[in-house]
Amino acid sequence: MLFRTVRELVILAEKEGKKISHIMIEQEMKVTKMSRQEIIERMEKNFQVMESSVEKGLKGVTSRSGLTGGDAVLLQEYLKKGKHLSGGFILDAVSKAMATNEVNAAMGMICATPTAGSAGVVPGTLFAVKEKLNPTREQMIEFLFTAGAFGFVVANNASISGASGGCQAEIGSASGMAAAAIVEMAGGTPSQSAEAMAITLKNMLGLVCDPVAGLVEVPCVKRNAMGAANAMVAADMALAGIKSRIPCDEVIEAMFRVGQMMPSALKETAQGGLAVTPTGKKLEREIFGKPQKK
Repeated sequence: MLFRTVRELVILAEKEGKKISHIMIEQEMKVTKMSRQEIIERMEKNFQVMESSVEKGLKGVTSRSGLTGGDAVLLQEYLKKGKHLSGGFILDAVSKAMATNEVNAAMGMICATPTAGSAGVVPGTLFAVKEKLNPTREQMIEFLFTAGAFGFVVANNASISGASGGCQAEIGSASGMAAAAIVEMAGGTPSQSAEAMAITLKNMLGLVCDPVAGLVEVPCVKRNAMGAANAMVAADMALAGIKSRIPCDEVIEAMFRVGQMMPSALKETAQGGLAVTPTGKKLEREIFGKPQKK
């Protein structure tokens, strides 16, 4: 392995004067024994799936349960009216993040980033940033490698599983990955990417995984929306020179510890949080006909 921690990743990138995305490609080559071209072609396929899922979601989809669908379209229509209070750039990312997860809920094909439940944040921000920074296709592929580098560290030092660490491990990780990748695409330094990841993840610590009716729909789709917004703001903060007082690796470790302390009722079991609200239980009965055994 070329790196196992964010600190090692940043030091290596700065020492060799390379982008984090390029370091990640080299690590993949080392681990898989595949050529650089093969590695990039594999990521190109992921990119194509992400692009397709965003496009499909923005046309409007509905899940089989009827719990989710159409919100990405509503937000795009709202944006066109020009009366929005939040920045249009952020809302575009939010809409595209929801579009991806609505496709997931509708049984469409998505790219788990790092999981299916958090698959909207990275492509949502990527295709929003595309409209502003006009990156080349190569730079868009690099965006995914940068996100992957930070996801790699989280997966190997904490968790990316809602069942293991709560939604902080899924949406939190995805948001941090996206923030770090946005910074690199915008011309930031490897250190600034790490700061963006830390700032993002700090603000999602403790987020529980409480899927209504046990489905990856409510509140998952809208959490991807908020995760995308969080990533965009954190990236701007890092690019402005703002730093996290707690180093990125320590934030990741803290997330792991929080996940370990979190009760099982708040880790993808649908036994706590929003899943057991009166409306949450009512929706479960309407979908399945009777309460599901837990």
